[in-house]
Amino acid sequence: MKRKIDIPLFIAVIIIAIFGLIMIYSASFVWAEYKFNDPYKFVKMQGIFFVIGLVILYFLANVDYHIYFKYANIILAVCAILLILVLIPGIGSVRNGSRSWFGIGSLGIQPSEFAKIGLIIYVSKYLTNNKKNMKSLIKGVFPILGVIGFFFLIIMLEPDFGTAMVIALTLVVLIFTSGVDISFFVKIGLLGLLGIVGIIIAAPYRMKRIVSFLNPWSDPLGSGYQILQSLYAIGPGGLLGQGFLKSRQKYFYLPEPQTDFIFSIISEELGFLGVLIVSSLFLFIFYRGISISLKCKEMFGKFLSFGLSFGLIIQATLNLMVVVGLIPVTGVTLPFLSYGGSSLLVSMASIGILLNISRNS
Repeated sequence: MKRKIDIPLFIAVIIIAIFGLIMIYSASFVWAEYKFNDPYKFVKMQGIFFVIGLVILYFLANVDYHIYFKYANIILAVCAILLILVLIPGIGSVRNGSRSWFGIGSLGIQPSEFAKIGLIIYVSKYLTNNKKNMKSLIKGVFPILGVIGFFFLIIMLEPDFGTAMVIALTLVVLIFTSGVDISFFVKIGLLGLLGIVGIIIAAPYRMKRIVSFLNPWSDPLGSGYQILQSLYAIGPGGLLGQGFLKSRQKYFYLPEPQTDFIFSIISEELGFLGVLIVSSLFLFIFYRGISISLKCKEMFGKFLSFGLSFGLIIQATLNLMVVVGLIPVTGVTLPFLSYGGSSLLVSMASIGILLNISRNS
């Protein structure tokens, strides 16, 4: 029996997305005026994606989520093909040093963003079908880790370390919920840590990010510049901030503040109040997502809603940790708030699926 959608979750998502549009304008109008002679350039583009995202959310909220179980393998195969195609010169385009985009005019689509949902759907189906085998590392755990590892490597070839980490962390948490022995995750965590160290050593620019993270003042005009400017934005925010539209760091100090570091501008202009609003909205969205998962009686829906909820909160947490200097710069966007069509569409799609699970639970 179908119920009404989770109205509190829907309202919270609309509020945070509209708040994101407002803050994208505030963060970007200086740069947009200078580069495009149009202060509304970025907010208009994001507004278009917001409308498309609403359509996707409405559509997915009315599509029975069980269909993803049926077509999970096809969805995963399409994601893999797109990730491989984007690596081919002439097909994929390079932006900010990563070949992770399909360029369509001035627009860009990141297949790695859509792979997040594709992998969550596939892993949810795998865990549902292999619940008994998940007690065995050979029969249950290693095969699915092999699939995850394959996608991790493809995304790292772009390279897109931030998205790869979000996907890996989300899926490991999802697998953990299936009842795998916790000692296995301790061992995997140690191996993963060694792997991350190797990845960092293999790419000099990542080593620079680590050095700038440990001591950004060692290269204040180079690798440490972005995090320093972010901290300079957050520091003066105080309780109520400098005031809406009154950020100083967006005046060509903080590079492209409307993207990964939009939280810095929110902190500068709205202060602790803005931080509290954003944090509360994310926690509420996560709480509603987990509630949907716990109420769902069917295993696939339970795993799927859990994975989508954790995917959003893990990405948001990583972004906030970067902005305040707790971890090195990863290039992860802040869901619903950062400028970026692919990120917004995938976030809205995730909520649409969650709303449908809430209706069918």
